[in-house]
Amino acid sequence: MKRTLIINILFLLFLLPAAAQTKPQSLKREVTLYNPYKPSLTDATKRSFLPELNDTSRVRPDFKYKIETVPYSPEYTISPIKAASLISDPLTKLYKSYLKLGFGNYLTPLAEVSVANERSKKGAIGLIARHYSTNGKLKLDNNDKVFGGYMDNDVSLFGKRFLKGNYLEGSMDYMQKTRYAYGYDTSIVDYSPSKKDIRFSYQDAGAHISFGSLTLDSASFSYDFDLSYDLFFVSGDRYQHNIGFTGTMATMFKGFYAGSDIDIQYFKPSSQIYSEGKYIASVSPFIKKSTSQWSFKAGLQLLLDKNMTASPVFHIYPDASFSFSIVPSYVSFFAGLNGSLQTNDPKHIIDINPYLVSDTLFKLKNTSNVLAVSAGLKGNNGIGGNYLISASYSFVNDMLLYTSIVDPYSVFSPQMGNLFVPLNDDGEVFNIHGEMNGVINDKISYSGKANWYKYTLSTFDKPWNMPLWDVKAGASYNLRDKILANADLTVVGKRTLAATASGIFLPNVLFEAPAHVNINLGAEYRYSKILSFWIKLNNISFNRYYEWAWYPSQRFLFMAGFTYSL
Repeated sequence: MKRTLIINILFLLFLLPAAAQTKPQSLKREVTLYNPYKPSLTDATKRSFLPELNDTSRVRPDFKYKIETVPYSPEYTISPIKAASLISDPLTKLYKSYLKLGFGNYLTPLAEVSVANERSKKGAIGLIARHYSTNGKLKLDNNDKVFGGYMDNDVSLFGKRFLKGNYLEGSMDYMQKTRYAYGYDTSIVDYSPSKKDIRFSYQDAGAHISFGSLTLDSASFSYDFDLSYDLFFVSGDRYQHNIGFTGTMATMFKGFYAGSDIDIQYFKPSSQIYSEGKYIASVSPFIKKSTSQWSFKAGLQLLLDKNMTASPVFHIYPDASFSFSIVPSYVSFFAGLNGSLQTNDPKHIIDINPYLVSDTLFKLKNTSNVLAVSAGLKGNNGIGGNYLISASYSFVNDMLLYTSIVDPYSVFSPQMGNLFVPLNDDGEVFNIHGEMNGVINDKISYSGKANWYKYTLSTFDKPWNMPLWDVKAGASYNLRDKILANADLTVVGKRTLAATASGIFLPNVLFEAPAHVNINLGAEYRYSKILSFWIKLNNISFNRYYEWAWYPSQRFLFMAGFTYSL
């Protein structure tokens, strides 16, 4: 029974789906979505490569060509060419004479005259004369006004003759300088000297003759000789004769330019000064060589100096220099090793200090520049000119310094501080020097230089009256050679002025002179080729400047005048 019942139930279950297909029924389902559908593909690794093409076949071009030349005969006609005429370069007209006259404050007249022949192939002859003086008064520290004038006269008659390959030249010269020792110790009262008592008159008359070669080729033998005579005198019994001979000879020798200089100077003072003669004799052989990139000179000077000594003193001075180009035209290096003897003869010393005691003027020691080492750079500055920068270190014996004398209580020779005596000292001098000049355009040009000094002396603490630095700069303007103007600035650095009081011949009174600034202006208007007018303004800064202890200089100076040519 159980078996039959189970079979029947299974049969009924089997028939239920068949019955459901015969009658349709509705179907309801619910679906819940939590995120939007996003189809995606799984990552796949892809490989990409380009095919390599290697063409093994080669094509070699092979050209064959052939040129056949055919002569070409152009048609032409011959035209005669006119002969060129050779015209000499125009030369500036020379005038036979030149006159310059001017006048300024401090009662300052100026006169210059020059007379010469015109341009000649045979030679030249002429005369030059000049007068310049001032007659004004200057105020001292005690407000006293004293006569501080001076006078310069110069005359020279010269001539020159051109010979075949040589020249002969000579001149006769005369010089006169008048100075007044107007400065004195202003602490001294009741001192009012006359112009005659403080007047110094120096005169020099001389002549010289030269003979030399006119070689245009540097490889040729060249020479130049000069014979001179000078008579320098202060008064009737204070004078000195000087006879000199100088010469130089040089020529090319195995690629070097070799030669030698010779110099002989003989001095004979009056018997009241020194009973014997003095002389300087030297010979200076040298060799040179130069190229576009470098140059050098090697030489020395062998010198005998007998200057009021029992026997002459022998000196050997080097004379060597070397330079080479670092940047062509713009930067060149140079160095030198030199030495020299500075002759302190009266004719040159009065240009520095004309107020020396007369006897000491003829008894000065010569200054020996034993050794000077220098080096620097030079070249084109890139603004129409050149520049130079150098440094030097010198060893100097018998450096010449000056001190004024103050001894009003001396019975035989009272000194009020207006006269000077020389002092000598050995020392070392370090100098830095720079200069620059050039032309900006066809109208404006410029120039300038500066120095800085450091002195190390053996005896004295300071170099009396020597500036520690100086600067000078200037510019000029030229408008079509019609209007010319110039301006310059000069600055003299701090100096120490010295005086000796109470008969002690060592400086014991010191004056600190501050830096002095001096500005000068000038202008010229050329009315024509033979007539022009000019004006000068000196020291327009109005600064008070002391040349020596108790010696104030002139302040503002105005001068105007004209020039005329015939």
